[in-house]
Amino acid sequence: MREMETGLEEGIMLSEMADEEDDEATYQEAVASLKTIKDRAARAELEALLSGEADGNDAYLEVNSGAGGTESNDWAGMLLRMYSRWAKAHGYEVTIEAEESGEQAGVKSATLLIEGPNAYGWLKSESGVHRLVRISPYDAAAKRHTSFASIGVSPVVDDTIEIDINPADVRTDTYRASGAGGQHINKTDSAVRLTHVPTNTVVACQAGRSQHQNREQAWKMLRARLYELELQKREAAAQALADAKTDIGWGHQIRSYVLQPYQMVKDLRTNVETSDTDGVLNGDLDAFMGAALAARVGETRDGADS
Repeated sequence: MREMETGLEEGIMLSEMADEEDDEATYQEAVASLKTIKDRAARAELEALLSGEADGNDAYLEVNSGAGGTESNDWAGMLLRMYSRWAKAHGYEVTIEAEESGEQAGVKSATLLIEGPNAYGWLKSESGVHRLVRISPYDAAAKRHTSFASIGVSPVVDDTIEIDINPADVRTDTYRASGAGGQHINKTDSAVRLTHVPTNTVVACQAGRSQHQNREQAWKMLRARLYELELQKREAAAQALADAKTDIGWGHQIRSYVLQPYQMVKDLRTNVETSDTDGVLNGDLDAFMGAALAARVGETRDGADS
């Protein structure tokens, strides 16, 4: 906080000096500095709202392509890059825990581990179906296509949180990993997939160099997913989550990304929108996350007051 106050004072002094000396370059530098301080203050104000049980935790972010083959796989790959860039821009560590590549482009599914303060708190409102409208680069006729992909976010569960899972309820499958990786990729059945049969929750991990490492990490991911389900129940949002996972298509999207015939990204829950589609697809998501977080906190407070 003191750092921002000092930056504000310096920015004001710099702008006053530039005004006195009629120095346009210095004035623009001062404006940019003050804007940075303003953005940091706004983010700090929103972070004060991150008071949920697991908001401070690291997060798993899972992307799955919808129906539509190459188009949806490519869109899922674009989302994977978008969230990776958002995370790295905010100083988070990003690890690809699992990835199933599409036949021609993009990914069918992938899971990111995003580590850093309040990662889950910021990302949790991104869960849902994301819709893309564009001229397809894979269509020789240059027709407009609509593609869907879903995002799921779960908090990383630490050892202080107990999640009781009956091993008899979990089916374990091993397979050869695919996608980018080291020399061990595609040579042994090192990848591990766990299915929690009662909830039909599936997780997979292929990032480790051995089946043992992947199995251990997959169990952590499964605990996280089941914990997230419990949190959703407590927030009375379990049905919305189930709807989003049941049908990756029309009527379930939370955000639309339109690249043709005009440029617009619009969140259908908060009505926040921007024409800077390139910025958004390169990770500029703070406006959407901030509005969703404020709305979510407001709904929780309204419910508590009623």
